[in-house]
Amino acid sequence: MNPVVITEDINDNTYSFLCQATDATYINYYKKTGIAGKISWGLSFLRDMLFGYKDNRMYREAWRVLKKHPFDLILCSTYRTFPMKAAGRLSRKSGLPLVVDLRDIIEQYTGTEFITHALPKIFGMDKMIASRFRKRNLKTRNRILREAACVTTISPWHVSVLSAYNENTKLIYNGYDPEIFYPEHRKAAQFFITYTGRLLSTAMRNPELLFQAMDRLADERIITPDLFRMRWFVDEKSKQIIERETEKYPDLASFMDYPGYIPASEIPQALNESEILLVLTNKADANGPKGVMTTKFFESLAIGKPILCVRGDEGCLEEVINRTRAGLSAHHIDEVYDFIKTRYRCWQAGRPYENIADTEEVKKFSREAQAGQFIEIFKRIL
Repeated sequence: MNPVVITEDINDNTYSFLCQATDATYINYYKKTGIAGKISWGLSFLRDMLFGYKDNRMYREAWRVLKKHPFDLILCSTYRTFPMKAAGRLSRKSGLPLVVDLRDIIEQYTGTEFITHALPKIFGMDKMIASRFRKRNLKTRNRILREAACVTTISPWHVSVLSAYNENTKLIYNGYDPEIFYPEHRKAAQFFITYTGRLLSTAMRNPELLFQAMDRLADERIITPDLFRMRWFVDEKSKQIIERETEKYPDLASFMDYPGYIPASEIPQALNESEILLVLTNKADANGPKGVMTTKFFESLAIGKPILCVRGDEGCLEEVINRTRAGLSAHHIDEVYDFIKTRYRCWQAGRPYENIADTEEVKKFSREAQAGQFIEIFKRIL
């Protein structure tokens, strides 16, 4: 039997080409664009804070679907908490076992990046709302984790945190689709460093070492804008963060390209025609991100081009980069400078990059391998 999916409707068709054969129900909670969209989101957020609006709607829709089909279990995959409350209620009423798959957790963030929209800053309302939102979500999440038959999450750090609430917590990394992301030999007329994704904040993802190294390379005339391009496939908010950071280095603006978001079906080509694939993070400490290993990293890993990770987290992500021999997790500007310069000189000389990554290690992060991990968990539960 194929899975039946119930999910929130979002204004993003990035993976629409993967959804054609899936029985999916989409719930639209608020308008997505313009001033009306911002007001609609604010009202939805307030109703959710006060009355659990989103989970209640999700539960009602899920119960309607559940009555029409025989199911073996419920899998709730989330990046924060929602819709765990709906899934827990559905599990209790139906008697079906619940598996909770947590891709991100509130504790991993440096500040309030877990709230996707800007909050009003009048009279410190943003801090008050964020604090209440955090406490309520953690209380709900931890209660449902204790009820779950199993919990899965994305890094050893995440496992260590969530095991306090459910000792049957398993590690299943984020990963890549091998049918979509694989090495292709593409030669571009320019040297591309490419980044895909979002920047929530420089506390979470800090490009400073990259900009310092590029600034030095530009000063020494090793790189020039006609041949060397830094491409940012990002949204408008992320672009604004990057532009603010590059203002410290006036010469760098001429090296930057902002193509915007592209469909997931076009990302493999963008990565394959690049010479360096950029991963942004920061040192994993009390004030930094913790255990963050984005899907974008694993997609880059599958392409087989050298990965440049700045600032290296000195944690879970760095361990995987070193174990797979996929590239550099950098701590100092000299490392970044030498890494880019060496690869650029090779490109200028027409020498193709020799992928030295451990392909057997890389395969462990494929969606195929991860599906096998989920199947084993489901078998043990059933």
